[in-house]
Amino acid sequence: MKRILIVDDDRTLRAILKRHLENQGYSVEEVNSAIEALKLFQSDPPDLVVSDVMMPEMDGFEFCRRLRRDPQGKLVPFIFLSSRGELDDRIAGHSIGADDYLLKPFEPLELVAKIEAQLERSRRIHSEMIRLMQMASRVPALNQKPSGQTLLDAAESNASQVSRPARPWSDSSEEDEKTEDEKTEDDAPEPLPLTPAEARVFWEVIQGYTNKQIAANLFISPRTVQTHLRHILSKLNVENRSQLVRFAFENGYKPPAEQ
Repeated sequence: MKRILIVDDDRTLRAILKRHLENQGYSVEEVNSAIEALKLFQSDPPDLVVSDVMMPEMDGFEFCRRLRRDPQGKLVPFIFLSSRGELDDRIAGHSIGADDYLLKPFEPLELVAKIEAQLERSRRIHSEMIRLMQMASRVPALNQKPSGQTLLDAAESNASQVSRPARPWSDSSEEDEKTEDEKTEDDAPEPLPLTPAEARVFWEVIQGYTNKQIAANLFISPRTVQTHLRHILSKLNVENRSQLVRFAFENGYKPPAEQ
């Protein structure tokens, strides 16, 4: 179930939106300020944000700006829902990083349509990133083959060149005589510097699961998932989930069932 975060200082509007979106099958959290929303992102980022523009303490524009600077919020779909309908306001919202801008008063069904479109776009982007990274991890660097080496030979010897010094090309069949088990050992990536609990979260993240889904799969709380994820990002020197997925496939890490 996708989780929507509503950020608005109007309690009545938040209640109406919450009820309507829950009837559409979404899990909804609501906060009355951008500052509360930023705190929530540190513990359990939602799948999409619907935010007002005019709010006390911090307006929606500044909230969106800060969110896009935060690794947890760079790619989260963001929709402004505001009574500020001037062209300059709408342009400013998109320029800051919003994915859509809907004017108040609005039709609830239109908001739902925009939410569904943004979530589907986010899903396609993530799936395509994983597909491209999987392809990249499987395609050998054929352009680096030694003189006289065929494309097939280059593909067979590529993995061995990563872990062993290069040596002059020969017609020896030594490489062909290696067993599949030996090749698998040579191709295996370095062990992850993670605890067993962090490793379990790592495999879930690179398969595209959200914190809520990971929590349900591993029988832990979303807050614990976020804590493990923060440690994983720090240990592997990456900034966000997308970079973590890229790191995994570029370095040959695959979920245990796929190895």
